[in-house]
Amino acid sequence: MSHLCAKYLFSMKGKNIFYILTCISFCIIIGAGVYEHFAVWPIAFSEPPKSLTMFQGDYAMQPATFWKLIHPLTLILFIITLALNWRTGRRKSILTALGIYFLMLVATFIYFVPQLMQLIGTHYSETVDTSLQKSGSLWKKLSQVRAVLMVVSAFVLLSGLTITDKQKENI
Repeated sequence: MSHLCAKYLFSMKGKNIFYILTCISFCIIIGAGVYEHFAVWPIAFSEPPKSLTMFQGDYAMQPATFWKLIHPLTLILFIITLALNWRTGRRKSILTALGIYFLMLVATFIYFVPQLMQLIGTHYSETVDTSLQKSGSLWKKLSQVRAVLMVVSAFVLLSGLTITDKQKENI
């Protein structure tokens, strides 16, 4: 039975299923990021610290719950997909997307998350803090660059779906 499972997993159909799941998971990340850029950050950084209350108190938004689930899941799917497609023409697309994603995760953990935690942890005040506005504006601009890089890497990843198992990689 396990031989049949392994045979199916390494068949083109199994490779496609994991590749598609990886694409879906990666696109969910991008969709959530785009949503935040349109619906959350313009409001959150509009008049800080007053506008940051959506992240404070008993009914605060908890986006970390989502991000802590989706990133490990996506990384696992990427690794499985890469392993299944290592000897195919898709390897380059997967490695490129995974490399960009990994660099964006490093940037996220080194800069974006700590900076965001500092910004949203600011104590409430009715007075708008222009230095917080500037910091929030810089954070948004840099995060938009990160989002563009993620979209480009998603395009590379998705384009890999057009490569058949019989096509060889041009390295």
